[in-house]
Amino acid sequence: MNDYITEIKNLMSQADSLSATSPAQIVACLTFTVLCAAVIYLVYRFFYRGACYSENFAVLLVMVTLVTAMIILTISSSVALSLGTIGALSIIRFRSAIKDPLDVGFLFWAVVAGLTTGAGMVPFALIGSLFLAFVYVAMTLLRTSGGTYLLIVSYEDAAAEAVDAALSGISGKLKNKTRYKDSTELTLQVKIKKKNTAFMEELHGIEGVNNCVLVEFTGE
Repeated sequence: MNDYITEIKNLMSQADSLSATSPAQIVACLTFTVLCAAVIYLVYRFFYRGACYSENFAVLLVMVTLVTAMIILTISSSVALSLGTIGALSIIRFRSAIKDPLDVGFLFWAVVAGLTTGAGMVPFALIGSLFLAFVYVAMTLLRTSGGTYLLIVSYEDAAAEAVDAALSGISGKLKNKTRYKDSTELTLQVKIKKKNTAFMEELHGIEGVNNCVLVEFTGE
């Protein structure tokens, strides 16, 4: 009986420690969390260069940041509650596959931002988020100066010499060559600087070229 009463007192003391967090502190924590989440959202929306942009995933980043901050804010004053929360979260299974490695980085960014703001390390969270945003934007702008593309050219056999002459000035790597009865389809991995696609008009103007397609190559 005494052990039961002692356990009740421990639970009540834990509840008192949790209620010690004032509503103003909670609002301030969540406000700073929203600021960090806004930085992550804006960077993902305007500077994302992955295979495909997903607005739902961008909203998910904001939610993950807020939920992580709420969890840390709740369990920061109770070791027992933190262990129980970790046990409860361990049974959750996520079925959605992450298709782009960049999405994993943004998810980690959102989780860390929520952890730091929930733990009260607001300056570190804001400065860290701004620094990560600067590094990512800088790397994105540097990468867009020259991109890798897949050039797909379909032409008839009579235009083979003209196509070879037009492609001689392009530094490319042969990825695929398909021979049909009276035609050929080439797939080349090429690098284009400053989005110079004038060679597409030259290829399209060759008699016997059925079509030519240029697709950005991201490795996906």
